[in-house]
Formats: sequence, C-alpha cells, structure tokens
Amino acid sequence: MSETTATPFKPKKSVALSGTAAGNTALCTVGRSGNDLHYRGYDILDLATTSEFEEIAHLLVHGKLPSAAELAGYKAKLKSLRGIPAAVKAALEELPPSAHPMDVMRTGVSVLGCVAPEKDDHNHPGARDIADKLMACLGSMLLYWYHWSHNGRAIDVETDDDSIGGHFLHLLHGVPPRQSWVRAMHTSLVLYAEHEFNASTFTARVIAGTGSDMHSCITGAIGALRGHKHGGANEVAFEVQKRYETPTRPRPTSRPGSSARKW
Repeated sequence: MSETTATPFKPKKSVALSGTAAGNTALCTVGRSGNDLHYRGYDILDLATTSEFEEIAHLLVHGKLPSAAELAGYKAKLKSLRGIPAAVKAALEELPPSAHPMDVMRTGVSVLGCVAPEKDDHNHPGARDIADKLMACLGSMLLYWYHWSHNGRAIDVETDDDSIGGHFLHLLHGVPPRQSWVRAMHTSLVLYAEHEFNASTFTARVIAGTGSDMHSCITGAIGALRGHKHGGANEVAFEVQKRYETPTRPRPTSRPGSSARKW
C-alpha cells in the first residue's frame, strides 16, 4: 500500500488589500446609546431643525462647524460650483425620460469623473473639492436631465438661491421656493447626510480601499443606494404615505366587485 503524503501548509500570501481598514470613522456614529445619530460627536437632535445643510456639509467634509463668516464663504463656493460641463449636459441629453433618477445621477458623476478627473495622488484637499462640487451640481444634473427629457428644455442651472435645497426646488419648479420648503429641505438633507457604515458607504469604502478615484467611489455608492433594500426603500415608504389623507387617516379604498368604501 502506498503511503499518503500530507500536503504541507502554505500560509496565505499578502495581497494588495491586506490590512486595509474598513470601519474606522470619526464622521458619524449610529446607535451609540440606542436609537441615536451623531455627526462628529454632535447629536442629530441638536442639528436637524436648527442647522442649514451647508453647515453640516462643512462639518462632515471640512471637519468643523463653520463660523458665520466661514458659512457665508462656503455657501459662495458651493454656489459657484453649480454649473455642469457641456460634455456632461450632452450625456444627460441622451438619457431617456424613463431613466431612474438614481441612474441619471450615477451617469452624471461618472461622466464628470472623465471630464474633470481627480489627481493621481488622491490628496485630501482635492477630494474635499470634489465632494463640494458633487454636492453643488448633482441637483443641477438631475433637473437638467428632467426638464430636457420631459419638456425638451435646456434649462439654465444657475440660480441666486443661497442653499443647495433652495437651488434644487427652484430648478424643479422654475420659481423661487417658499422658505418653509427650503427649511424642510435643510432638515431632510441634514438627516440623510451621513449614516456611518450603511451599504452605499461600505461600497464607497471598498472602492476607495483599492486606490481608485473619488468619482468611482461615488458612482459605486450611488449604485448601491439605488437598490430597493437601501435608498430605494424611500420610494416604498412614499407609496405607503400616499395611502393616507392625514397622518392618522388612510385614503378610502374599495375591494374589487364592491361599491362599499373601506378605511
């Protein structure tokens, strides 16, 4: 009988991603003491109804809550970045009206990454500038596509609104928005700004961990956010909300074959 020779143990070779950190962040904590959310140590309950989104964007991207002068300067910077290059407009004009808005934004970010690529050294100031540019112009991209694909109009994406939320609503409706609507946009954007280690963030981190560029990270993150188990869940929630005439009263419905109205 022949003897069986044991295969010697071979330790796994080191690969390019070995030792890459996946979960360390100072930006946000979720559920630290229960059902809570903190941005750089600040409780979301202290921010959501009193802060402008640009204040929170400055906190998350640039590391601190801005002074009044810094906030004014930051708003001016974001306002100057709302424009979209001609090549991006041309790409958006090719997308059909049936395209999902998330697909439109994913495409716009990818094209922008070709037109205005990140530096090869991925330096932090450059990455922050890209973050500011994307925050400033994603609304412009989406509304440019919307009006072009649905109405055949190439809109001017520059407005005098001093906030991202106000700018978005102005482009959507074609008139300056009510201040109550702008306040609602601030609150919504603040609440959505950062959620620690969700699926889209994890996707972006994986891509960043390979040494890829900022636009690729955001494009991948949007793809993950598109899924019905992540950002797409908002659409389902909206459909549920439309069943109610008021927060406590559902809309009347009727069963097939019956004229009786049910609540």
